[in-house]
Amino acid sequence: MTAAIDFKNPDWYEEEDINMFRDAVYKFYANEMAPHSEEFRKNKKVDRKFWNQAGEYGLLNCAIPEEYGGGGGDYRHEMIIMEELERAEVDGFGLSLHNAIVAPYILHYGTEEQKQKWLPKMATGELVGAICMSEPGTGSDLQNVKTNAKKDGNGWIINGSKTFITNGGTANLLIIVADTGGEGKHSKSLFVVETDDLEGFRRGRLLDKVGMDAQDTAELFFDDMKVPADALLGDDTGQGFIQLMTELPQERLNIAVQGVAAMEKALRHTIEYVKDRKAFGKRIIDFQNTQFELAELKTIVTVCKVFTYDCAEKHLRGELDTVTASMAKYWVTDRECEVMDRCLQLFGGYGFMNEYMIGRQWRNSRVQRIYGGTNEIMKLVIARSL
Repeated sequence: MTAAIDFKNPDWYEEEDINMFRDAVYKFYANEMAPHSEEFRKNKKVDRKFWNQAGEYGLLNCAIPEEYGGGGGDYRHEMIIMEELERAEVDGFGLSLHNAIVAPYILHYGTEEQKQKWLPKMATGELVGAICMSEPGTGSDLQNVKTNAKKDGNGWIINGSKTFITNGGTANLLIIVADTGGEGKHSKSLFVVETDDLEGFRRGRLLDKVGMDAQDTAELFFDDMKVPADALLGDDTGQGFIQLMTELPQERLNIAVQGVAAMEKALRHTIEYVKDRKAFGKRIIDFQNTQFELAELKTIVTVCKVFTYDCAEKHLRGELDTVTASMAKYWVTDRECEVMDRCLQLFGGYGFMNEYMIGRQWRNSRVQRIYGGTNEIMKLVIARSL
């Protein structure tokens, strides 16, 4: 693999089993999915069959213990899942959300019965996961979620709606943030809901976005949706906000990892382009301005990668805190948008054409500063630590 930047990978990166896993992941993306990228963008989602194939290849729940049907790996494997998706140039596959966001909630907070019930099916692709936080009137303000769950005999009735839900048009296992009464941070609970043939559950449209054309993003509606008692994640109500805050550092690290991988890809393509394209009788890379631009971009991407990998090392040791994860998410995604814009400029008019990947990357990257908590929220989190 030709790297876009010079960076000494951590020792684990060169371990034989890690390399074997990386090769297998890349081959699955490149051989099975990349040829269908245009189809994914046209349909606004990845076809459901690829989730089942990913399960057969061992890509689903790769960091979940084997006793629950997973691969028995750790966050290193999740990083490879995200990095190789960029390298193989596959758009829209919400695998990291399924693996590294939804599954950990069930693993860390579910009862033994809940883990045995849902995690093995997530590992095969029988169940595809999504997490339902954002609502039309709340966005990043999770304490003001209006979707509610009320006790009903031996179960619950959920009413409300969610929007901007990644995997929302495909997922049949939802983690839903809902108000269950109580005060302040103890008013929210998480519910894990299987949606197949579930009365009261309704999918809205697949959303028409500025970027991320192939990513399945939808509105979801719950109208007197009856769910069993064991849909409540864990043993008691009122734990949802604490569960969310505990898991958000990994989600924000995921975004930083994805941002670095995207920047590396953009820089690699840009270097290839300016070496080949000519203007005024010489290659674009031979102009001093181009060289200075690329020197700055390479420095930015290198610094982002060093910081992100340091955060990943901390996370593997169980030492990544919310503030540091928030710094990584905000800093890397701000730089990502800058890098994409400057790379696109070096493509000139062709950069604005969708047939060139840099244009799609430029559009895709913009949402990185919004989801997972806006970068303004990240700065508030950081400021509170001062």
